[in-house]
Amino acid sequence: MKRTLMAALMGALIAAAPTAWAQTAPPAGAPPEPPAVELYSAEDAQAVLDARILALKTVITLTPEQQKLWPPVEMAIREVAKLSAERRAERANAAPPASFVEILDRIADAEAVRARDLKTVTAALKPLVASLTPVQQRRIPAFLGLREGPAGLPQPTAEIWLFEEEN
Repeated sequence: MKRTLMAALMGALIAAAPTAWAQTAPPAGAPPEPPAVELYSAEDAQAVLDARILALKTVITLTPEQQKLWPPVEMAIREVAKLSAERRAERANAAPPASFVEILDRIADAEAVRARDLKTVTAALKPLVASLTPVQQRRIPAFLGLREGPAGLPQPTAEIWLFEEEN
């Protein structure tokens, strides 16, 4: 089984290699590719965050009593999004990983920090969610970027929009 798998893998690599090499060389006389430009500014990210928070609050349709429980939720979301953006900037300036072990270590660190941040948001959400009707509660997961899946299956934190700026 192991030999068959290795043979199949080697065959796939050999078959794909000439195609990959042919695609990397630009045609003679072709203009050089333009440099990458960051099209999504910090102001854009802030506008998207503001819109998402407003959309979440709007779709929940809070009562006047529930409105009193909203400020800590919004504050927690904003703080977590800010920390996520800061981590992205730090990672952009970090030296490249020296090995796959360092990559795994960085992933573990990122997940641990996201877990802590997620606990901050859930702590702020608990009093509000306890006051919501089932209809109001049902509207929240999609706005947080949660996806439906098999019950009990964890979703990677990187897929939740709270951490979008980090990716």
